[in-house]
Amino acid sequence: MAKIAIDAMGGDFGPEPIVKGTILALKEKEFEPILVGRRAAILPLIPKKFLSKITIIEANDVINMNDAATDALKRRESSIYKAVELVRNGEADGVVSAGHSGATMSLATLRIGRLKYVSRPALVTLMPARDSQRTVLLDVGANTDCKPENLVEFAVMGHYYAKDVLGISEPRTGLLANGEEESKGNEVTKETFKKLGNFDGFIGNVEGNNIFDGSVDVIVCDGFIGNLVLKSSEGVASTISYFLKDYIRRSPVAITGALLMRKVFKLLKKETDYAEFGGAPLIGIKGCAIVGHGKSNSKAIKNAIFQAINYIDTGVNEHIEKHLKERKEQ
Repeated sequence: MAKIAIDAMGGDFGPEPIVKGTILALKEKEFEPILVGRRAAILPLIPKKFLSKITIIEANDVINMNDAATDALKRRESSIYKAVELVRNGEADGVVSAGHSGATMSLATLRIGRLKYVSRPALVTLMPARDSQRTVLLDVGANTDCKPENLVEFAVMGHYYAKDVLGISEPRTGLLANGEEESKGNEVTKETFKKLGNFDGFIGNVEGNNIFDGSVDVIVCDGFIGNLVLKSSEGVASTISYFLKDYIRRSPVAITGALLMRKVFKLLKKETDYAEFGGAPLIGIKGCAIVGHGKSNSKAIKNAIFQAINYIDTGVNEHIEKHLKERKEQ
């Protein structure tokens, strides 16, 4: 049974949605949750019938969003530090946090450690695509500057994430560039293209529109570009939603249409709602770390926990190590 360490104090809304999300997860799946944070704040939020199923680890310090990520290593009494240490010491299989993302990534990388043959872990997100597909995009924020070797590792990690976790039998992998031709891109992407020439499933360069059209399963880029893509996409989705609501509000005919289209709007929201995924895995570390959104509600926390359990159960880390070893030996 998977043991999941959960940073109960991380996130914008305190421990309430995190504890509630943990309870929701327990109602659907068997696992061992370890809530890390202030016991006095956590305990009153747990229904009596769930007390025996949850372990609480006391942590008095909380790393806030305006704190520097570099401070995380010094603050050993913080909830995220103690949660990560549980994975490092083998007392938990994975960690989930909706707190300071930089602190979570730094601690997971430096305290849990990288997989063998991985020079830099990458942050993964799932982007909505046509026909209810999902496009794996990495890196989306862990590494702003990358070498070709790093992008090759991201391709391997993304491939096995898509294959093992998402169940895509033959993932198609593309390298994000400003054109499909081999000559497009900067010097890093051009060199990466050459190194990925013999990689199974590599389809070459892809452009930004391919993220959403279902033509590719995994898209590789550095964390600077990936984060811009992610934040821009969130902004576009939010703006379109605003326009739709505004037009509907101003038009009696549109209001009638909206009532008829209620189910469609509900499905659209589901496709673009971060709470449906829970968080972004930091792939390439020993164990599992899920980085949640600061505004995570209980549903998002529940799904982040499910994501961690699924990641642990698939054996994706072993497959990444095996393939990278084979590439090194070639």
